[in-house]
Amino acid sequence: MGRKILETLTESMFYVLMALLRQARCGTEIADFVAARTKSRVRLGPGTLYTILAKFEEVGLIRETAVEGRKRTYVLTDEGRARYEEELVRLRSCLADAEEEAQP
Repeated sequence: MGRKILETLTESMFYVLMALLRQARCGTEIADFVAARTKSRVRLGPGTLYTILAKFEEVGLIRETAVEGRKRTYVLTDEGRARYEEELVRLRSCLADAEEEAQP
């Protein structure tokens, strides 16, 4: 993850934020949500997922809410929700550009 975390999000990062929009989840629940939501097009391995979670927690996009043994639960912060919304606007703009260019 060489790019700055608050610039363009990777697809995996975007889906991690999406997974936390409506409820707190642990890592396994996040990975399951992403796989189900994308029909397994995006699959988060433990290394990728926990690297993203650590980075998001470090910059304040998520916070840990509970720890039960090895299970850690995360919630989206207000900053994380705002970052998700910013990325959604960017992605919609990209899609609009692509659709416009595809017109004959």
